[in-house]
Amino acid sequence: MRIGVPREIKNNEARVGLTPECVFELVANGHDVFIEKDLGTVIGYSDILYTENGATILENAEDVFNKSDMIVKVKEPQPQECKLLKAHHILFTYLHLANDKKQTELLQESRCAAIAYETIVDRNGKLPVLAPMSEIAGRMSIQVGAQALHLPMGGRGVLLGGVPGVLPANVVVLGGGVAGLNAARMAKGLGADVVVLDLQHERLAEIDNMFGSAIKTVISTKANIYKHLCEADLVIGAVLVPGATAPKLVTREMFSDMKPGAVLVDIAIDQGGCFETSRATTHQDPTYIIDGIVHYCVANMPGAVARTSSLALNAVTLPLVNKIAGRGLDALKSDECFLQGLNVYDGKVTCKAVADSLGYDYIDPHTLI
Repeated sequence: MRIGVPREIKNNEARVGLTPECVFELVANGHDVFIEKDLGTVIGYSDILYTENGATILENAEDVFNKSDMIVKVKEPQPQECKLLKAHHILFTYLHLANDKKQTELLQESRCAAIAYETIVDRNGKLPVLAPMSEIAGRMSIQVGAQALHLPMGGRGVLLGGVPGVLPANVVVLGGGVAGLNAARMAKGLGADVVVLDLQHERLAEIDNMFGSAIKTVISTKANIYKHLCEADLVIGAVLVPGATAPKLVTREMFSDMKPGAVLVDIAIDQGGCFETSRATTHQDPTYIIDGIVHYCVANMPGAVARTSSLALNAVTLPLVNKIAGRGLDALKSDECFLQGLNVYDGKVTCKAVADSLGYDYIDPHTLI
């Protein structure tokens, strides 16, 4: 198969769909790999390194799309990229369509097969391709949240871990999944007081077994969210409904009872965000303030640590890229877990969570492939 990797064009996004080591593996398996010029130079992957591993370098994204059967990316295609997609293309990347009707429409118009990393599941129902980026975003959320608490950023002027004689900050993590767990771990490591809220008692029991009394766990109810929100210096929104729009757990009305200068970090922003006042920001302009509450809502957080993120992502995507390259869409047809990654095909929405979120008719992918 002919596999193309265009350079990411989203704001401050330097992750790569394939590292040189992955290119070597694919070429060794008999596939052709086309790389857009300067794909990975920012993170130390030169064009020479790619060619040494068997890739062909092309001048621009249009050439990459025209030459390729499968497009491997990191972030969702931007409108100008969607217009390069054709019916024969297989697109393999993060999509996050539940909050992006425009992208969904453009993918439908292209009639390509669009497979989303974030809705592929494993045999245990977990999200193996989303997990590494959730780990990174969770850990980063505490770093950026601690920075946003500084006075020059509009925060409360609070040091996350405190100092002898001064209490540490209160960190509230909404959601005990992969991102929330990693956020809690980092916050506790810096000395903060941490509480995790989640709907599932089993998950809270797992966290309690990991950390004991070092991290408090609370069942997520409206009353409990409100109570801990009022005490929080830093709130991490880490809720996830696979493929669907994130629930709005914090309303603007609650801000009046929060500490002035408290910080909200919305890891769920790719799926619409879990705070009522969330809107996507960029690494270039990451925060804004509403009613005295600082919001950090960068939609591609792991892009700030692009080399680490690329290595972590490629470790889980390479086996799947190999499957598609070897068997085409039959790789999905024979694997129910992989098939759940198919979000749009031949102009139809084939992911139920996306269809429900955007008001589309859901088409069972079994009837199309």
